Amino acid sequence: MLSIVYSRSLVAAALAYALLHHIGLLPDGLGPGPEDTRLLDWLDLAVPWLVLGSAAAVLWADRSRPLVWLLFGAGAIAYTSGHGIHLAANSIGHEVANDTVHLWDEPVGHHIWFVGVALVLAALALTMVDKPRPPVLGYVLALAVGLTWATNAVGGGTEVFSLLVALAATAYGWRQRDSLGVVLLVGFLPATATLVALWAAS
Repeated sequence: MLSIVYSRSLVAAALAYALLHHIGLLPDGLGPGPEDTRLLDWLDLAVPWLVLGSAAAVLWADRSRPLVWLLFGAGAIAYTSGHGIHLAANSIGHEVANDTVHLWDEPVGHHIWFVGVALVLAALALTMVDKPRPPVLGYVLALAVGLTWATNAVGGGTEVFSLLVALAATAYGWRQRDSLGVVLLVGFLPATATLVALWAAS
C-alpha cells in the first residue's frame, strides 16, 4: 500500500513535468513582458521549482537513503543549471538570434537540463522498488511523461542522448514490471519507439 503523501507527490511530479515542459506551446509567449521579454519567460522560472519540489517530496515520503538523495541532488543541480541556460538564451534569442544564442540554448542548455532530468528520474525509479503497481491513472501519467521526454528531445536536439535514456528506463521498467516500476516500461517504451521513428524519418 502506497502512502498518500508518496502517491500524491509522484502524481504531482508527473503532472508538473508533462504539463510544464510544454508551456512553450502557449501562443505568443502569453504576450510581452518587461524589458523586451515575454510573460512566458517569467512563468518558465517556476518550472524547476514545481517539478523538483514535488519530486523531492516523493523521496521524503519514501524516506530515501542518502545515496538516492545524492543522485537527486546532482540531478537537481544539472536540471536547474541547464533549464536556466536554456531560458536565458531562449529569451534573448527572441530579440537577437545568432549562433552563440543557439549554442547555449540548444546543444549546451538542453543537454545539461536533460542529464538532470535523467538523474532525477533515476532517483525516483529507486523509490519504486517493491511498491505495488499503480491504478490506471498511474499508467496514463507514465505515458504522458514518456511522450513529453520524446517530444522535448526532438524540440531540443537531444535525440541520441534521450533515446539512450529511454532505452535504459524501458529496460529498468521491464525488470520491475511486477512493481510500481512498471510505469517506466509503460512510459518509455512508447518514447523509445517515437524517437526511433522520428530519427528514421529525418
